[in-house]
Amino acid sequence: MSTILGVDVGGTFTDVVLRRPGVVPVTAKVLTTPADPVEGIVRGISSVLDRAGLEPGAVTELVHGTTLATNAVLQGTTAPVLLVTTAGFADLFVLGRSARVEDERFDLRHGDHRGGLGPVAIAEVVERIGANGEVVIALDAGPSAAAVAAAADHCGSSSIAVCLLHSWANPSHERRLGAELRAARPDLHVSLSTEVWPELREHDRASTTFLTAALAPSMSAYLDGLAAALADIGITAPLWVMDSAGGLIPPHVAAARPVLTVESGGSAGVRAVAELAGELGLPEAIAFDMGGTTAKVGVVIDGQVTITHDFQLGGKGSFGVPRAGTGLPIKGPVVDLCEISAGGGSAAWVDAAGSLHVGPRSAGAVPGPAAYGRGGTAPTVTDANVVLGVLAEGELSDQVTIDAGLARDAIDREVAGPLSLDTASAARAIRAIAIAKMAAAIGMMTVQRGIDPRRLPLVATGGAGAMHAAELAEQFGITTVVVPALAGVASALGLTSAPPSSEHVRSLPLSASEEHLPIALRIIADLTEAGSAALPVDDLVVSRSIDMRLRGQAHSIRVDLGPSSVEIDLPTVLERFADSYRNTYGVAPVGAAEFLTYRVRVATPARRFPAVHRDVPADRPRSTLRTMGTGEEAIVWSWESLPADFELVGPALVEGGDTTVHIPAQWTAAVTAAGHIVLRHATPA
Repeated sequence: MSTILGVDVGGTFTDVVLRRPGVVPVTAKVLTTPADPVEGIVRGISSVLDRAGLEPGAVTELVHGTTLATNAVLQGTTAPVLLVTTAGFADLFVLGRSARVEDERFDLRHGDHRGGLGPVAIAEVVERIGANGEVVIALDAGPSAAAVAAAADHCGSSSIAVCLLHSWANPSHERRLGAELRAARPDLHVSLSTEVWPELREHDRASTTFLTAALAPSMSAYLDGLAAALADIGITAPLWVMDSAGGLIPPHVAAARPVLTVESGGSAGVRAVAELAGELGLPEAIAFDMGGTTAKVGVVIDGQVTITHDFQLGGKGSFGVPRAGTGLPIKGPVVDLCEISAGGGSAAWVDAAGSLHVGPRSAGAVPGPAAYGRGGTAPTVTDANVVLGVLAEGELSDQVTIDAGLARDAIDREVAGPLSLDTASAARAIRAIAIAKMAAAIGMMTVQRGIDPRRLPLVATGGAGAMHAAELAEQFGITTVVVPALAGVASALGLTSAPPSSEHVRSLPLSASEEHLPIALRIIADLTEAGSAALPVDDLVVSRSIDMRLRGQAHSIRVDLGPSSVEIDLPTVLERFADSYRNTYGVAPVGAAEFLTYRVRVATPARRFPAVHRDVPADRPRSTLRTMGTGEEAIVWSWESLPADFELVGPALVEGGDTTVHIPAQWTAAVTAAGHIVLRHATPA
């Protein structure tokens, strides 16, 4: 029997799930150890193995989701990098794109923050490749490599990012320069744009390569340390890392191209919702994941997770959707989601003008919310939930005990006092602002994309998601909310069902004609062959697409070509392009179309775990009464004691081992055989 460990490291908690077919998963939620995340991972793994009665050698596979890449950028702890480009183009990355959003618009001293990466050191080499791949100026690789190495020493750089002009069309110069550098200076990490992501658009490709070089040393050291720690406790099973698109990559790929993991944890949560939606027969769903540090929103359509290839790391914008020019652009596959600073640990604070804010400041795992009693003094969303009775006082885990007095003191001192409010009103205000921010994120992912949220169920995951989901759904007239049985560790659960995958890309502008279609299909066939070689499995799932545009346009639209078993002809491609164009711009395309970039993603079939029915004690479900901060009385149920088909009426709370479900008045709920809770609004709007 396969025994898979899913390990998701978040900003506040590290979640571990041990999963076997036909057996109820064993879970653990421990505080993340920011100074050394491996410490928290080992603690969580040891906990689930002890509770499952298994030896470490029984583990057959370990899947890991990590926030290391994102945190390193946001905290400014990346390695110093020397960026190498073609002579005459040193300013390309420095200029790039820059935009000011929100309050920055009025800042006369606003400066480019480079996504938190600081100053950029740049060196130029004499060479030139034309846009059609011809050599305009030859590269003298030996002297160029010596000059680059000397520049790296002068700048104190430990990594080198090489992105030469038009290397996507002809990689020969980049490869020769890279080979010389690696041979002469094995102590320096060298990232080549043609190895990281060989797609046209110089600034985006340079940014992606630069970020890869900045993260590679720390990611490599981290994964080596994790492998060593696992071996020390007796786990020698294969290790996989979740990429940003919801697939699995081996550690050596994650170490060489850490940019692929910038949304590792977020993609796992959306994948878990897609798996649950399939189990419950839901073709579409809104994935809402609220953890300790952030809240994330994604959409599942036709059972599939939407993938984008344009991402702004460290970017800023309205309601969690970063605007181009506010962060570092990244090319590569990323689950399309909206992430905002509204987690359980998001701190509430009052500005000089007397306005209440929630986030982006966070208590994190250290010191944590005030109620945790671990030294935190800032009031958080968690503290507000404690004051309002949504989260119970007492032991939360073996590391955390909730103290309502500490939560009240923090809210009184930082919010209620400055705003002349009573404690309960201040707590309700904190909670209302957090819900409003999360509602804006849902609107961004649905309404603003032409999706009616009222027809989609809201699936709430994360340790804090189920506490706010029903009130969040009411903002849109959503009448169905689903809370999975293991909602608090859903991202770790999603890791265990993710398939190994590999994505490959190549750019070559061609007119969309009968003459050039065979060339395009040949490129796709070559990319498919490369992906299949990376995953030597017979029954691979292959996804193909082409980025297309009208001649003269700057931006392109992705056109899905379907699975590899489907024959493609030009009329079909042009028809799909026209459909995508109309959906994007609202008008039909007029003029000649062009092929631009070709993409192939190969993956093994997703793992399927049959639903496991829980063993529920035959005695009466356990319940108590609790007076909420609103003054109303709510029945508090023990989740593990609720049998299948049991019905609940709000106001009520259902307390589980990793989360609490809040069922407000006007809502009812029912329990499925697998232990999921389905909430429905009693009087639909």
